[in-house]
Amino acid sequence: MTPPDDPALVRVLASDGTFAPTPEAERYLPLIDALGDSDLETFYRDMVTVRAFDQQATHLQRQGQLALWPPSLGQEAAQVGSVRAARKQDHLFPSYREHVVATTRGVDPIDIIRVMRGLTHGGWDPTDPRNGNVHIYTLVLGSQTLHATGFGMGLVFDGRCGTGDEHRDEAVIVYYGDGASSQGDVHEAMVFANTYRTPQVFFLQNNQWAISVPVATQSRAPLYRRGAGYGMPSTLVDGNDVLASYAVSRLALDEARAGGGPQAIEAMTYRMGAHTTSDDPTKYRTSDEEQSWARRDPIARLRAHLEGRGASASFFDEVDAEAAAYADDVRVRTNALGGLEADTMFAHVYGEDHPLIAEQRAWLAAYEASFEGSVEGGAA
Repeated sequence: MTPPDDPALVRVLASDGTFAPTPEAERYLPLIDALGDSDLETFYRDMVTVRAFDQQATHLQRQGQLALWPPSLGQEAAQVGSVRAARKQDHLFPSYREHVVATTRGVDPIDIIRVMRGLTHGGWDPTDPRNGNVHIYTLVLGSQTLHATGFGMGLVFDGRCGTGDEHRDEAVIVYYGDGASSQGDVHEAMVFANTYRTPQVFFLQNNQWAISVPVATQSRAPLYRRGAGYGMPSTLVDGNDVLASYAVSRLALDEARAGGGPQAIEAMTYRMGAHTTSDDPTKYRTSDEEQSWARRDPIARLRAHLEGRGASASFFDEVDAEAAAYADDVRVRTNALGGLEADTMFAHVYGEDHPLIAEQRAWLAAYEASFEGSVEGGAA
């Protein structure tokens, strides 16, 4: 599987980092030209930092510190470009792999860790300004698109979009994958989004695999074309090109926020790692395929571009050191988290005391006390 030769593809940077816009990228070049070296360096720092965090979290899961981890390796450019395109007042609805999106907007990475460790059902408070309007992870495939559409409808009803005030108007961006695009929730969300003209961007990260099912099996036509069926503009972008991802997302969000209705983006990228740490991708894809996509690595691509613009070696060394320190801090704080008392599983089942819960709590206590070595069982 290779990136499509679809003439609709928006790409700014070639795989080797050279500036080579496709014809469809021409309309976005003013947004690219407005970016300075500091902006591009921020994009690079974001991607390197979250990759270090992501790899550290994968190691922590292998060491038994996490129940599960969904790697974002290879999808950094799609996420960094889109999240940096959002304004402060915008609302972001992730799936469960948007580690860049969450941390870039201010979510403490340890809050993501707590979710995957099983210490919390939510992780963070979306209404806390420190979390940048990032809503909580959703592990039920596609359901976040309904949440985002409902929120977008509320923005319409409350007059919080389309007023012409770019500093006040709000938009919504929702992230989902090619596998989730086959879920009915996504299609229902698109129906309501277009009906109510929500200020919303559907951001599909096509990483080529829905666990072990290739995208070619899921859809006989490119996924970005589905948007037209719901009456919304839809754009195909090279998801490994952070500049293209930024520009396409920025324009789509600006137009949606201004009252233009919903839009859809398909970011063509690749999941370099496993679907989650419980998955073995060697069972269903080849090393040749993985190596082919590794040559399109989003971080290497932007680094080559920055080097061509004169970025110093000291800048890259500094970013690497910062990323390593960030990942080390996550490791230290994860190891200090501790666990949950078993009794907490009974705490939020019913709003009031319930005899069945009391019976189950008593049974568990008696069961644990029966083991040899327990204080209740009589052993020291």
